Amino acid sequence: MIKYLYLAISSIILVYLVVISFIYFYQRSLLYHPSENNYLDEKINFNYQEIFIRTDKDIKLKSWFIEKDLEKFKTILLFHGNAGNLFNRVYKLNELSKLDLNILIISWRGFSGNEGKPTEKNLYHDAEEAVKWLNNRGAISKNIILYGESLGTGVATELGTSNAFSGIILESPFTSITNAAKIYYPYLPVNIILKDRYDSIGKIKNITIPILIMHGKKDNIVPQKMGLELYEKANQPKFSYFPENDDHMMEYNDNLLNSIKLFINKI
Repeated sequence: MIKYLYLAISSIILVYLVVISFIYFYQRSLLYHPSENNYLDEKINFNYQEIFIRTDKDIKLKSWFIEKDLEKFKTILLFHGNAGNLFNRVYKLNELSKLDLNILIISWRGFSGNEGKPTEKNLYHDAEEAVKWLNNRGAISKNIILYGESLGTGVATELGTSNAFSGIILESPFTSITNAAKIYYPYLPVNIILKDRYDSIGKIKNITIPILIMHGKKDNIVPQKMGLELYEKANQPKFSYFPENDDHMMEYNDNLLNSIKLFINKI
């Protein structure tokens, strides 16, 4: 009896270790989804330039640039989430482009046909090169607003700690990938095996530029409580938009756009 119990326990432990090993080696495939499309297809209602921002020797990021007036208007640098491509954000750009703003949206390495593999370190580097591209184009950092969507909020938060920018917008943010992973994989030692952590909750206290946090109450991917926790930890001046009926893919209606306009007018 003891022998069979020992074998059963040993088998369970072995299976558990195999699962941990699989997750460890393939975790980035679980985190980054370049080919996934969870967004609505919409007709493009804005004029843009398609550009390619070189970040490494063999890597150029496909990006869209909506330029109105770099001296007169602020510029939003938009970092998208962990799934899909630039066309999946047309619904968002159609509305943001109505505002008096310049907009640069980049696609990460490994996304939108770009070469390279996404990692936390690599995405930070891609974002930094996008800032340099804007600076070279004539947009000074003090006129740039960092805008992160979901996974992109982790990148925006990292860059925002330099406090070199006009402001920062976080849409559907997580406190950290570690905390998010604990929701989906409560049976795994994520603190030990996780490679990309995006520790926004640990960094947000270092951000002193104006910040706007937007998060829908019905978000079933990243719970709104994470956005609320980030807002609580954020320094003033801080602004919020926490709608009751929005999910992870927030609705770009008049209320959301008015929140963004109010934020921009305050900074």
